[in-house]
Amino acid sequence: MEGVRDLERDLDDMREYYRHGNTREASWRKSQLKGLLTLLEAKEGDIFKALMHDLGKHHVEAFRDEIGTLTKSLHFALGSLKKWMSGRKAKLPQIALLTTANIVPEPLGLVLVFSSWNFPFGLSLEPLIGAIAAGNTVVLKPSELAPACASFLANTIPAYVDNRAIKVFQGGQAIGEQLLLQKWDKIFFTGSARIGRLVMSEAAKHLTPVTLELGGKCPAVVDSLSSSWDRKATVKRIIAGKFGACAGQACIAIDYVLAEKKSAPALVESMKVKINEMFGKNPKESHSIARIINKQHFLRLKNLLEDPRVEASIVYGGSLDEDSLFIEPTILVNPPIEAAIMTEEIFGPILPIITLEKIEDSVQFLNSRPKALAIYCFTKNKSLERKMISETSSGSMVFNDAIVQYAADTLPFGGVGGSGMGRYHGKFSFDTFSHEKAVMRRSFLSDFWFRYPPWNTNKLQLLESAYKYDYLGLLLVILGLKRSR
Repeated sequence: MEGVRDLERDLDDMREYYRHGNTREASWRKSQLKGLLTLLEAKEGDIFKALMHDLGKHHVEAFRDEIGTLTKSLHFALGSLKKWMSGRKAKLPQIALLTTANIVPEPLGLVLVFSSWNFPFGLSLEPLIGAIAAGNTVVLKPSELAPACASFLANTIPAYVDNRAIKVFQGGQAIGEQLLLQKWDKIFFTGSARIGRLVMSEAAKHLTPVTLELGGKCPAVVDSLSSSWDRKATVKRIIAGKFGACAGQACIAIDYVLAEKKSAPALVESMKVKINEMFGKNPKESHSIARIINKQHFLRLKNLLEDPRVEASIVYGGSLDEDSLFIEPTILVNPPIEAAIMTEEIFGPILPIITLEKIEDSVQFLNSRPKALAIYCFTKNKSLERKMISETSSGSMVFNDAIVQYAADTLPFGGVGGSGMGRYHGKFSFDTFSHEKAVMRRSFLSDFWFRYPPWNTNKLQLLESAYKYDYLGLLLVILGLKRSR
């Protein structure tokens, strides 16, 4: 109980700090963002060590996917903050004489960010950047499944930001449940759909708005490509978009491939060659592929592979080392569609390839399944491209590459349907943690008498004209030079 009282006391202090307007000033927001930038620069080596400890990430991969993208995001936010905070003018109908309007962003208040373990820094600090830029007080709950990273965030962030407004709470399920019982002005959650439902259910009790960044079996649709260069680029980007993204433990990693039956054998052979080039003949010794986060997830992946029907479809890889939590990059061809490996998000270094008679059949295949967080399509066929855009639905769509959309600050990142709700990155993060308030100003000099009671037929005609015409049209009606009907 004492811990709960301490938590509630901390949150009350943060609400009070927010009410005093401390976080609304541009100077405060910039100082916090600069503090995070300094943290990334000063503690880069420690961040690499934490990521190696929890996930076995090579420091180059760690820089590419976490420190590098965060540094870029912070610079973007710092350079754009004045414009984001200024709001924008709203266009009004001509009938609104001597009236102006603006849309003014204001912070939501006290917000809660639940981050995930697979990109423990990126998925913690990216939403934090948006919440700070928007002027909120923020509680960050990092995932306990990446304990070294969570400990680093909890122990280091307070030295670089205003700890009266930004706090990190460590812990497992118990602290998560206690946090969800509190009243928040916004909850931002990254994780599984199962936990996302629980978060949304608890948030509903306080009518708290939520952003849910969930998973989704992200497909790669691979068309037959005539150019040798295009085929090589496709294979390289698929392998990197699956095995090079935290060993497939990424919500936007390629989950499975759809390819034409006639081209699948050549695709598989090219993939084998490229895996050897990227990770060597013994990937476990290359240190270029991350390991599975923990034994529970390892056993889940092992069970997926040990389904006899799935095991029979393995054409490459398949070796596992439980002691080191390592799974070799593995390729399957046509595992049963109803098997768990094709109905659950894989979240590991296992890549099924499903063959189709013609690549256009991929649209029907995708539409028969839950909406993906991302669809990747490798093609030069403009007709297929238009078909994919207009006839499928996903959080994002990328042609001829994978995962790169995550690094684009000018694009919204988020899911649709079962893959999530809401969006963030860049200005979209700022908007996610802001309320857009409509502000209208009217002059005392102009008014229309027919908007007020008592009512009569003449006023009805004038009101109809007001909604139908611009100011000049209404004036003509009033003068009797134009009929209202």
